[in-house]
Amino acid sequence: MAYGVVSFDRTSYGECRLAPVSTESTGRGEPDRTLRLLWRDRLGEPVGSRGPKQRASVDAVVDTAIALADEEGMEALSMRRIAERLGLKPMSVYTYVPGKAELIDLMVDRVAGEQPLPELRGSLRERLEQLAQLTWDELLRHPWLLSIDTSRPPLGPNVSDRWEWSLRAIEGLGLSDLDMDQVITLVVGFVSGPARAYVDAERLHRSTTETDEEWWERNAPVLGEIMDPTRYPISGRVGQAAGEEYGAPSDPERAFRFGLARVIDGIEAYVASAR
Repeated sequence: MAYGVVSFDRTSYGECRLAPVSTESTGRGEPDRTLRLLWRDRLGEPVGSRGPKQRASVDAVVDTAIALADEEGMEALSMRRIAERLGLKPMSVYTYVPGKAELIDLMVDRVAGEQPLPELRGSLRERLEQLAQLTWDELLRHPWLLSIDTSRPPLGPNVSDRWEWSLRAIEGLGLSDLDMDQVITLVVGFVSGPARAYVDAERLHRSTTETDEEWWERNAPVLGEIMDPTRYPISGRVGQAAGEEYGAPSDPERAFRFGLARVIDGIEAYVASAR
């Protein structure tokens, strides 16, 4: 099960942060507690333990956790830090959310629903582009998502709505149910590679005053000595063309657009053959 607005402005994501490698994952919490929290709008807000009237809410805890992860990454996320931001005692946070495992599920489900799902329209290509664009925008708004293992996704209302919406993009094409699952997994899974490269590049640009052009110029003299054009004729030619076009070692957004188009080319060909 995968889950993925529709316009992207590079400058609007200037505060993207690197998504570090993490062992955090969804689906680790105790199912009964996690599902009741995820579906609390339908099942009712969990009742806290006896004591003074609660000063916050589950939503406030989740929103604070997301803000903290956006600003400092998942490695900075802790119940103590959340309590500090909410002006609560550290242990009182556990009256809202049982633990970090359940909290991560709540965070992932919350961001999956923060943008209204656009109406699916147009050709198959256009619908799949909508799905990929929504995923791309979400990963750049919340780079910490790239460090979360969602092999066992949070089965909350927003993730469930996203999954249903994604499948509607390819319903009625003559694909088997398993093929439909694989197509959506392919499209959503593709996006994470270019998104990670984009976030990494943004992190690098903020951590140094050296421009990409200056970096190339600093390396050029030595490269001119060791990169024998008779040994590397193809990579020399391609590298020069790419460097002149991008003005940088790479262009992750361009890679996203190009790669997505080729992925959809393949899906369209497969759908045609299935018919």
